[in-house]
Amino acid sequence: MFRILESQAPAKQTATDTISTLSSRLQSATLLEDRRAAILGLRSFAKAYPASVASGALRGLISSLNNDAGDVDTIKVVLETLLMLFNPHETSPEASDDIALWLADEFTQRQDNITVLLDLLDTPDFYSRLYALQLISAISSARPERTQECVFVAPLGISRLVAILEDRREPVRSEGLVLLTLLTPSSPELQKLVAFENAFDRVFALIDAEGSLTHGGIVVQDCLSLLANLLRLNVSNQSFFRETGCVTKLAKLLGEAVKEQESADGVAEWAKSQRDKNLWGLLAVLRLFLVDGGLGTQANQIAFWQSGVLVQVLQLAFTRALDVTIRAEALTTCADMIRGHATIQEGFAQLEVPFSRLDPAIKQLSGSAETNGIQKVNVIHCLLDLVLASTSSHEFDARLSACECIKAYFFKHVPIRMHFLRRAIEGHVSGEDDVVNILTTLIDDSDVKRSTDPYRPWLAAVLLFHLIYEDPQAKSLAMSVTEGDAEHGEEVITCIQAIAGNLIDGLQKGDDERVSVGYLMLLCGWLFEDPDAVNDFLGEGSSIESLIQTVAQSSMDKVIVPGLCAILLGIIYEFSTKDSPVPRATLHSILASRLSRDRYVDKITKLREHHLVRDFEVLPQRLVSDQGGAIPDVYFDKTFIHFLKDNFSRLIRAIDRDPGMEIAVMANGVQKGISRELVDSLRGQLDDRNQALQKAESDLLSLERRLGQEQADHRRAKESASVELSRIKSVNQGLQNHHEDDLHRLHSEHKAAADSMQRRYEGDMQAIQIQLQELRRNTDEDAVKVRDRNEAEVKDLKSTVQKLEIDLEKASKDHMQDLQTAHEEYCTQLNALQSRLERAEGKAEEADARAKRAAEEIQDAKSRASKADDDLMVKEQARKAAQSELDDLLMVLGDLEEKRAKDKKRLKALGEQVSDAEDEGNGESDEDEREKATA
Repeated sequence: MFRILESQAPAKQTATDTISTLSSRLQSATLLEDRRAAILGLRSFAKAYPASVASGALRGLISSLNNDAGDVDTIKVVLETLLMLFNPHETSPEASDDIALWLADEFTQRQDNITVLLDLLDTPDFYSRLYALQLISAISSARPERTQECVFVAPLGISRLVAILEDRREPVRSEGLVLLTLLTPSSPELQKLVAFENAFDRVFALIDAEGSLTHGGIVVQDCLSLLANLLRLNVSNQSFFRETGCVTKLAKLLGEAVKEQESADGVAEWAKSQRDKNLWGLLAVLRLFLVDGGLGTQANQIAFWQSGVLVQVLQLAFTRALDVTIRAEALTTCADMIRGHATIQEGFAQLEVPFSRLDPAIKQLSGSAETNGIQKVNVIHCLLDLVLASTSSHEFDARLSACECIKAYFFKHVPIRMHFLRRAIEGHVSGEDDVVNILTTLIDDSDVKRSTDPYRPWLAAVLLFHLIYEDPQAKSLAMSVTEGDAEHGEEVITCIQAIAGNLIDGLQKGDDERVSVGYLMLLCGWLFEDPDAVNDFLGEGSSIESLIQTVAQSSMDKVIVPGLCAILLGIIYEFSTKDSPVPRATLHSILASRLSRDRYVDKITKLREHHLVRDFEVLPQRLVSDQGGAIPDVYFDKTFIHFLKDNFSRLIRAIDRDPGMEIAVMANGVQKGISRELVDSLRGQLDDRNQALQKAESDLLSLERRLGQEQADHRRAKESASVELSRIKSVNQGLQNHHEDDLHRLHSEHKAAADSMQRRYEGDMQAIQIQLQELRRNTDEDAVKVRDRNEAEVKDLKSTVQKLEIDLEKASKDHMQDLQTAHEEYCTQLNALQSRLERAEGKAEEADARAKRAAEEIQDAKSRASKADDDLMVKEQARKAAQSELDDLLMVLGDLEEKRAKDKKRLKALGEQVSDAEDEGNGESDEDEREKATA
């Protein structure tokens, strides 16, 4: 019987068939109750079969959100089903991450789908609001960018979401806070919209309602995350934050946290963990305002200084009861608040903070005072004490952050930097603050201190490195520090030599690498581009041998210290000179023979490829929690890493430079060392002078040969002098006979030519004047005739017009027909007169044209007169040329007379007789000739 019943029973329906049936019912049902029943059935399968439900019923569920929005119960079931699809069971065979992506795509492809979810936020129902927020959060987690676009475009979308922060129901409020945090990490425009919906005030009100930083829970942490999203790299929101007075609210939150911690009851142990997270989050928010080089960083620094945020953060940093992570973050935030702002840096040094562990000498130096039983000390001395006096590895992060704060104190502020360095030098010389003095720590620290606390000299070296880095004045001041008393027979060594000695001693004794790294970073930064410092270092030549030995004998697993030693050797060679204690050429030969180029390049390259250098920017420069009591893996300073990477290629090529080529270094506009250009110029000048000397020697030999030749020629000339004497006598006699005749002839020819030229010039000028006068007279007569004729014609025309006007007045008294006839006659006569007037105007224009032609003829006459003047000038120049020729002849005559007188004297000297009468006659005739020539 039972078998018969079983055989007649319908077949069992699978889950897939059931889901398909329910999906069809959801799409085809017209009654609300039927749709709700179908949705309830689908909800039961959503967790176990998300893919089947989504593929068959997703669009029906979304349609139900639009169609059944008025029914709260139906909307609740729909939202629960959709949330289950986003979060299926882990054991479900259909569970996959792709389902969430597909669901999110289906929602974000149409703007209406997101808008209907945002519309649900207007309903007062608890579940509608809560589930709608959770569903938007799930969609945003899968497709964040598309969800942000849909929310941004939706009408009043941002306003509705921000208004959720004021909902009195905590789950709804918290879910809205989480959703805003998901939507605002990367969209600046969305961040601005949220901020201008009064989000900042609402967030601070929510923090206060949750118990502030000390007693607030995860909601306060979410509020700080939302603040961070709204303020990160958004200058507009940061400015709005300042202008709305929210900076004072930050100061208030910090003050309440410090006050709660310092109260008698303190903070409960169970609340400290969340309190520390909240404090860390708030400090992270503050640091978002202080991005190095940001547009609003300077304004944010001033706002934090004026509102007292800096003081509150500083008190937080020196509250010993707080966790060291919070104190380190507070010190880092203080460093960001003062870095690069001169006014705040100067005011920062005047602050005092409570500090318990402080050397008595420091208390006396800093002028500390007690307030309400709490010892207060100058903040700079407290920071130095924290950096150098603390020996606990647990406080490493705080020490490193305090070091950053000190570096920020004198960052880009030369007066503060020099003041800090002078105080350090004075303290080292006087010996009053040995514990917290960076120079004393670097020069006089004992081996025991270096072995127990390797970061003490490392931090001191980093501070001194930043004090002197790229500052020639600070380098010179630090180089003035010396050790030893010469009066008591002690050897005097410089600061660089003392630091180098401690470095070599540590390398030989096998000290912790961090100590050697600190010394090497300091020396590399000090000696770079400073030939004086290099010479100071080379004053102790054994240091070079020790560095070479360290590089040459290092094992394969040691990379950092040998690499830095190689870099230091490269810097020393790069900026050495021939005048260094170890000359540049000697240093090059030592490096080439003892170290070799390949090993030098290999050590530097391996250091550059070491993960602590290569990945410095991404590695945590702090004490990692999983290290336990081990020493942190912090070896390098950030500025030194930048220095190393920027100059890596130059350091690699340093050993390849020729020893004869020295590097020119400019410091404060003054060249230090010997310039390569100067050396090349001097070598060129030396070569030029050698060539000039050789040329002078060859010229001397040729001159000696020429001298012998000249002497021989002189003898031959002396022998031929007697022959030449007779020829001179005959020439002289011929010149005397013909000189007077030639002079008279030239004078008469010149006079005749001048007279003829003068007569011709006067005749031409008279003819030109006559032509010009006749032309002017004709032109004037023509112009008068034309003007008279025109005036007569105009007068005739005027009289005719007057006559016609009289006739017109008489005719106007006649009949209308006569008037018309007279009018026509008048028009005819007027046209005739107008034509005559036009002919008169044409004649006037013709007369003007004739006047213009006359003017042109006058201008032509003037040009001919000008040409005649030019001809006259040419003739005058010819006359002057003839006169100059005559003067030249007179000079030749004078020369001949002088030569004749010399010949007579020479004849007398040779024994020939010349009569005095002949001399007198000749003298008189010469004088007559000169007078005639002059006349």
